[in-house]
Amino acid sequence: MSKKQNAELGEEKFKSKIGGQAVIEGVMMRGIDKASMANRLPNGEIDLETWPVRGGKNLPWYRKVPFIRGVFSFGISMIDGYKCLMRAADKQMTDEDNEDPSKFEKWLDEKFGDKLMPIVSGISLVLGLAMAIVLFMLVPTGILKLIGLFAEIPDIAKNIIEGVLKIAIFVGYTALTGLMKDMRRLYEYHGAEHKTIACYEHGQELTVENVKKHCRFHPRCGTSFVFLVLFISIFVNSVFRLSWENVLLRVLCKLALLPVVMGLAYEVIRLAGKYDNPVMRAISAPGLWIQRITTKEPEADEIECAIEALKAVIPEGGE
Repeated sequence: MSKKQNAELGEEKFKSKIGGQAVIEGVMMRGIDKASMANRLPNGEIDLETWPVRGGKNLPWYRKVPFIRGVFSFGISMIDGYKCLMRAADKQMTDEDNEDPSKFEKWLDEKFGDKLMPIVSGISLVLGLAMAIVLFMLVPTGILKLIGLFAEIPDIAKNIIEGVLKIAIFVGYTALTGLMKDMRRLYEYHGAEHKTIACYEHGQELTVENVKKHCRFHPRCGTSFVFLVLFISIFVNSVFRLSWENVLLRVLCKLALLPVVMGLAYEVIRLAGKYDNPVMRAISAPGLWIQRITTKEPEADEIECAIEALKAVIPEGGE
């Protein structure tokens, strides 16, 4: 966003604690004590559902202690976000999609009944986590191990190269997925989520016209969090001097240190969302740049969903 546009929009009125996530044909928003999801149904209508946030304002101690809270917050956000993705997918099903199930589908329904979807969802989640471990832990470590057979590289240089490889894989993966039509639309809803929150934080009326004026990049975005996790892991792995002799052992050690990395990244991204100074802007810059890939300029119908979802979680009296 240009300086001229920033001047026209004015300064932020406050920093909100509301966050969100793009889902299939919709947006999920999470407030202080309530969450919501607004989806565009196949018939064109917006379906809105809300539910209370676990803990609300009275969070348990482990959700308040710095460095520890990040691990639990990330885990809860990932599980809730995945559930919302599954619910959003179900809402896109029409009567035509349910016609004439195959013999295999009938057998699965008879065998598992209502337990089928939780089983499928669990398997999908496990496969997704396994793919992440392979892409961001096994592959970079394996590449460095292979290079080490032909050239002598200091361990600290290996850690830096490994970190750069992980970031490159992440950027490349998100860029490739953005070429898919469905994923591009998901990234447009991601942009709608950010722009709507920005409009709210500027104290402006939540209308499609007002939301369109705002920036689609936000320092508290999950994309920025992932980048920080990958970047901070370089320093953590260097401090603990993880062995390069055994690839599998190194991966297991990195998994054990992952809570430490996530805890640090969570605290950094909280500060980036709370303060606007040169240091925080420099820390946020790479994540905001990657958001050029994971967010796209939304259409009016996508912004309407984001507005409905955000309105449903705004605390009484505002923030």
